[in-house]
Amino acid sequence: MDLNSDLGESFGAWTMGDDASMLAVVTSANVACGFHAGDPAGILRTLRAAAARGVAVGAHVGYRDLAGFGRRAMALSSAELVADVIYQIGALQGLAAAAGTQVRYVKPHGALYNTIARDARQADDVLTAILSLDPRLTFVGLAGAPVLDWARQRGLRAVAEAFADRAYLPDGGLVPRHAPGAVLHDPDHVAARMLDWVRTGTLPAIDGTPIRVQADSICVHGDSPGAVAMARAVRARLDAAGVALRPFAAALEA
Repeated sequence: MDLNSDLGESFGAWTMGDDASMLAVVTSANVACGFHAGDPAGILRTLRAAAARGVAVGAHVGYRDLAGFGRRAMALSSAELVADVIYQIGALQGLAAAAGTQVRYVKPHGALYNTIARDARQADDVLTAILSLDPRLTFVGLAGAPVLDWARQRGLRAVAEAFADRAYLPDGGLVPRHAPGAVLHDPDHVAARMLDWVRTGTLPAIDGTPIRVQADSICVHGDSPGAVAMARAVRARLDAAGVALRPFAAALEA
């Protein structure tokens, strides 16, 4: 099993999350690319820290929406979206090379992530962008979402993820962030929930309905209050149960 978090999201004087502490816990880091969050100097610091820890790096691409933290849906043309995703991955690849690491996968962020889960046109744009740069990159998406099959049909390796700190709808989607109970905060509860999911393959939806979730990675959002405590609790619970934690994406061959 892999444990990932969204990092590199600080901007100038504004600090978002605790990347140094989180990198001591996770096995994969979804690093912001400057569109929804992050500035070049901060992103580079996070990449260097990830390299030092042996944490796998992925491009956390999003809509060009700093003010909304990439959590507002946007109706971009295909030409715009393809170019924006190429630009973000390429920028992170350059910074990663300077940091002594490499981008192994792509995980969209926020509203883009949720939109392409089921929107075939925007999903195709994101996949086209990835394929135009490097078809060896792994695509990460919401467990059970059609986009995973679309990615595989186009020849990409696709990995599904489950969210430790988010509530689910009965159809397998995420409860919208503005809804009560959408974001989970108690580390012990979150850790117990994840261990139970690893053992049974099911998670309770927000209404208590058990839903089957097939995934190879667990995400703890780096910007959530108490994110590090939650990630530590999840890792400790999985370690104690003998669950091996390792990155889902292997290093790319030169």
